[in-house]
Amino acid sequence: MALKVELKPNERIIIGSVVIRNDEQRTRFFIEGDAPILREKDILTAASADTPAKKIYLAIQLMYLEQDPTHEHEVFFELVRDFLQAAPSALPHVHEINNCILSSELYKALKAAKKLIAYEAELIENAKRV
Repeated sequence: MALKVELKPNERIIIGSVVIRNDEQRTRFFIEGDAPILREKDILTAASADTPAKKIYLAIQLMYLEQDPTHEHEVFFELVRDFLQAAPSALPHVHEINNCILSSELYKALKAAKKLIAYEAELIENAKRV
């Protein structure tokens, strides 16, 4: 079954290792096959990975887009270890991410990492109130 994608004007999408940028008009196309796909709203750059949870997301994103995700494992586990030392209460989120990675469900790991980013923002907001 093909994946239907609609791109807004000038929106980007990554398919495999290729970045595609839409022209000035809304576009619809269908993707057939098996390749990693990330819409612009889900893409994090090194410059925008400005918190520990976002750096974890970026490491997972690189795993997802790579043909051999094990290249990023060492960086990922180091980031997670540091994050859990600072915020042990995040363990359930990290556990969910790890389970997805161990099951080779990297897109699901990205979605779980978004929850970690939201949790991190909540922790930071709570710390500011104190």
